[in-house]
Amino acid sequence: QVQLKESGGGLVEPGGSLRLSCVASGNIDSITAMAWYRQAPGKPRDVVAYTGNRIEYADFVKGRFTISKDYAQNLVYLHLQMNSLQPEDTAAYYCAAFKKALDYWGQGTQVTVSS
Repeated sequence: QVQLKESGGGLVEPGGSLRLSCVASGNIDSITAMAWYRQAPGKPRDVVAYTGNRIEYADFVKGRFTISKDYAQNLVYLHLQMNSLQPEDTAAYYCAAFKKALDYWGQGTQVTVSS
């Protein structure tokens, strides 16, 4: 099992920035990829950024968001630096980890962009 916990969400004005973090613990060996997803009310969950053997971004965040990963002891940290936030970025953001045919999800952190 892999446990994921996100943090860093909140309320920000348009044009502002937030940095989301996710800590992965448990059986983190052999995690092959991690990603950030988001889901706005009434909409499907979309991938935002992915890091595995490559880094990829959804078109709607390219140039604004940056995904990064680092390690400490038996933990993996996944970050999402979000700049130039717009109201359409408002959503619950989820961290995901992938191991072979399994996927693990955090509880999500809410990001609200509003003036």
